[in-house]
Amino acid sequence: MNGKANRTRKRESGRRITILDVARHAGVSHMTVSRVINGDSNVRDKTRSAVAASIKALRYSPNTAARNLANSQGFLIGLCYANPTDTYLAEILLGCFTQANLSRCQLVLEPQRETETELSALKRLLEKGVDGIILTPPLCSSKSALKAISAEGIPAALVTSGRPMAGFSAVSINDRKASREMTQHLLALGHRRIGFIAGDPSHSASEERLRGFKDAMTAAGLPVRANQVARGLFTYQSGLEATERLLGSGLKPTAIFASNEEMALAAITVAGRMGLDVPGDISIAGFDDTPVATMMTPALTVVRRPIAEMAREAVRILAEQLSASRAGLSLPTPHRILDFTIVKRASTDRAPGAKRLSATAAECRDLG
Repeated sequence: MNGKANRTRKRESGRRITILDVARHAGVSHMTVSRVINGDSNVRDKTRSAVAASIKALRYSPNTAARNLANSQGFLIGLCYANPTDTYLAEILLGCFTQANLSRCQLVLEPQRETETELSALKRLLEKGVDGIILTPPLCSSKSALKAISAEGIPAALVTSGRPMAGFSAVSINDRKASREMTQHLLALGHRRIGFIAGDPSHSASEERLRGFKDAMTAAGLPVRANQVARGLFTYQSGLEATERLLGSGLKPTAIFASNEEMALAAITVAGRMGLDVPGDISIAGFDDTPVATMMTPALTVVRRPIAEMAREAVRILAEQLSASRAGLSLPTPHRILDFTIVKRASTDRAPGAKRLSATAAECRDLG
């Protein structure tokens, strides 16, 4: 018995054979195997025969239920996520499911568990035979994850990626500009000692927001000292700890700008514990604008990102690319930048003792 047969026999006696095993056995991409299984006409006869031979040799049985559903609805699209914020994830799911229905796609969800690597979650999606993948932070910024997807020849769309990778479609806002404009709004209110809570460094959008904050401070002739920036991880708990560091650093900030809503809400909580009035003693602003932002007292000033709309656009772009591919065509991989809005609410006001400064361009975008 030759080596290849031995490997085949071992697979048969062990775990379930997947579409990835067939692709490796045939020496083709995962996407090519998927096309053969779906009866796509844009596959060479020689390639089709090689895939068929591998399917037979490995005794591969496709997930018929999922594949039939995908065929009836259009495409099978996988959403891989590893985000600690439930409110953010809810917006992503809303957008993805809404557009998947409109684009006649079936959506498959695959979370990255805390104890596993990002590649493990991606592998599970690929084994389910998905036609395309949607990636959210921090996976959309992961070079290893994007490299693995490229190696399989499968298209992917990145949602809210601060610096989209070449060769992948992406939908985001201009995080650097948004952060700069919110900082300008706080400066216009007379704040000079502004603390900034940065997000998880593995998220490229987080670093773009930090750059935007520094841009605005530098343009105003104000240095950004080490005790003005505290690192969080986009979670409520990390926001509590980062705010405590800022308020205990000797900076005595009159305003705190957090890189997301969860950490901004945590900053309001810590300020209250320390007997500080928001916004009388300290103003607080954040990013996102889920319904939670208006449930707090005071309501939170935010950079409003259209999260659900970004997710919808990512699914729409991916469905268009898959349709073109099925027709033997090729579409570009666009990077769509959607609009953001500075939404001013009760959590920000003039700095204690400061005179009202002239309005900035950012303030003209106020929704009230």
